[in-house]
Amino acid sequence: MHVAAAQITIRAPLSHSLKDKRRIVRSLIDQIRNRFNVAVAEVDALDKHQLIVIGIACVSGSAAHAQEQLDAVIRFAEDFAEGAGAEVLSIEQES
Repeated sequence: MHVAAAQITIRAPLSHSLKDKRRIVRSLIDQIRNRFNVAVAEVDALDKHQLIVIGIACVSGSAAHAQEQLDAVIRFAEDFAEGAGAEVLSIEQES
């Protein structure tokens, strides 16, 4: 069993309330869950309306497959952030 995990921190300057933030987070998490076979959740900065921190984990029988899935999710999250007027501040990976 191989596990690949990442934490992505996104700054959303157009988010002026927690309600705005939740809309962005819910959309991102739902799209990742529907498109990829990974676990994803908001993991930190829950009360900061312009900061989004999500955690992603992929479990696979192959280390290469787990890393490929994680890389695809990261690319998707970066594209999503750009489309939402946000920017990715950091990406931390473990495998």
